[in-house]
Amino acid sequence: MSGRVVSTAVVQAELAAADGSNLDKIETLVREAAAGGASVVVLPELFEGPYFPKTKDEGLRDRARPAADHPMIKAMSRVAAECSVVLPLSFFEREGRRCFNTVATIDADGSCLGLYRKTHIPEGPGYEESFYFDPGPNAPVALATKYMKLGVSICWDQWYPECARLLALDGAELIVYPSAIGSEPGRAGVDTKDPWRRVMTGHAVANSIPVAAANRTGNENGQTFYGHSFICDHRGAVLAELGPDEEGVALAELDLDEIVEYRDWFGLLRGRRPELYSGLAKVPGKAS
Repeated sequence: MSGRVVSTAVVQAELAAADGSNLDKIETLVREAAAGGASVVVLPELFEGPYFPKTKDEGLRDRARPAADHPMIKAMSRVAAECSVVLPLSFFEREGRRCFNTVATIDADGSCLGLYRKTHIPEGPGYEESFYFDPGPNAPVALATKYMKLGVSICWDQWYPECARLLALDGAELIVYPSAIGSEPGRAGVDTKDPWRRVMTGHAVANSIPVAAANRTGNENGQTFYGHSFICDHRGAVLAELGPDEEGVALAELDLDEIVEYRDWFGLLRGRRPELYSGLAKVPGKAS
């Protein structure tokens, strides 16, 4: 490799504990990733505790906290600074009377570069997120970290190519998806693992940008999270991955200058015809 080479890691873990020990586990894995050379470390969605939006429970809304002075963010920001790594941190945010599924992107010096609030919110058995989270009001943007321009989306956003394309147009050099996805309690026998991976590798190909997704693993009261966290390159080839039941870290090196050269040569973004795309804003079933 030559040029700007950045090592990226995805962390995968069982996160069923509700006693605060998840944070210790995640910190250990972040330090392991940093020791292995990682500069960007992607963590699973809502990693502080069990995946609580499985069912509707009014009492669980009390778990939401403002981003300012959030104890997890403060603790992990110190880790980011000590290890000189970029950490997108997923948490349950409260802002006034509204709650969001949010990622705070922490730069390698421990500073917070910005918040992204999950735009697309699932609703259904096992994933009752619309009961807890308001849809984020703003489109995702690429943030200039110490090592690269990073684009963040969150789990369910991965099914929507619009998010990935917006990040590509904003100059993202890597798109990351903190995730919590597994079995489908409302649809017996349906396994979404393969489509889940295919749609994200498709985003990588369509935008000539590498993608990293970090998922949970393990069984949480009958709901099994299927792991398979991975990093793929700008052509959709999987560079590193973890198995369905594996806890740990997977790392891959990305040559950002080589990727820019490829993107410029292939010209997919340059060949767009935005003047023809007004129909993308239409709501299905409604007359224009």
